[in-house]
Amino acid sequence: MPKIYKHLTTQERAVVMTMRTDLCSIRSIAKRLCRSPSTIGRELKRSSGVGVYDANLAHQQCQARRIAPRRVLKLHTDGVLFRVVRNQLNELWSPQQIARKLRLLWPNNPEKSVSHETIYNAIYLHPRGELKRELIACLRHHNQTRKPRSRGTDRRQIPDMQSIHIRPPEVEDRLIPGHWEGDLIKGAGNRSSVGTLVERTTGFVVLAKMDNATTKAVVDSFAAVLNREPAAMRKTMTYDQGREMHGHKILTARTGVQIYFADPHSPWQRGSNENTNGLLRQYMPKGSDLSIYSQEELDAIALSLNTRPRARLGYESPLVVYTQHITLLQHSTNTVH
Repeated sequence: MPKIYKHLTTQERAVVMTMRTDLCSIRSIAKRLCRSPSTIGRELKRSSGVGVYDANLAHQQCQARRIAPRRVLKLHTDGVLFRVVRNQLNELWSPQQIARKLRLLWPNNPEKSVSHETIYNAIYLHPRGELKRELIACLRHHNQTRKPRSRGTDRRQIPDMQSIHIRPPEVEDRLIPGHWEGDLIKGAGNRSSVGTLVERTTGFVVLAKMDNATTKAVVDSFAAVLNREPAAMRKTMTYDQGREMHGHKILTARTGVQIYFADPHSPWQRGSNENTNGLLRQYMPKGSDLSIYSQEELDAIALSLNTRPRARLGYESPLVVYTQHITLLQHSTNTVH
């Protein structure tokens, strides 16, 4: 059960005054009253004045503090600043954008600026009603409750996993092909899945049909589609710390692909894959049943993506650039032999 804090009573303050007059220590006073020494220490520091503790004066000060008006909130609903923030929210500005703009407009006036956390708190701590629904509807994700910023210690344990931070530097540079990013996209109710793989240098996409999201199914499906690619294009894969990748060592043994794991809650470390997953939702919308797609249908969807022109490839398609890399690798191998 949590401890319930109670203010000192007039009788307890009288004991504090008497014992303090007798030069008793804070700890001895606390022990006599069965209180924490910090409680007694704060009471003396707050109410001693010029150094002499007066129980009657301390009690009067306590009563005055209890009825004293609290500081008016910056984003009080009747305030001008709240109306400014509300107007920008209705323009679909994010709390971060609003907070930054206020600081730029009034850099030397802290009363006219608030942090984005203050704006979020003003929205989610507002009493239930039409105004709260309006403000939440202006946010990007429309979550009815605020998700905690920290979700505690990550309890997922993947044996013998290698961190993204020891991944070869050539992977980050995107100059040498054969390095992949992997993930799963989920269907309605998380009851169906499709494996997604993106080659980092070219953006070439490979999709894998999953019977389910178990470790065995994931390893089997990824191994099947990876082994269709030339061995020279199977170097590494960067994955999140999902439980389905517990069999990463088996996948490495079957494909030769070394698996590296991104940090928890860090999707930007697999940006190519996250962006591709968004594009795939044009073909497989959220909330749909992904089990209806055969491997042949998934290959057709991947082909559609792989033949789109990409700006970062000079408006060439991933398929063309990927094929060029394979041709160069085969030519280099033949020259060496």
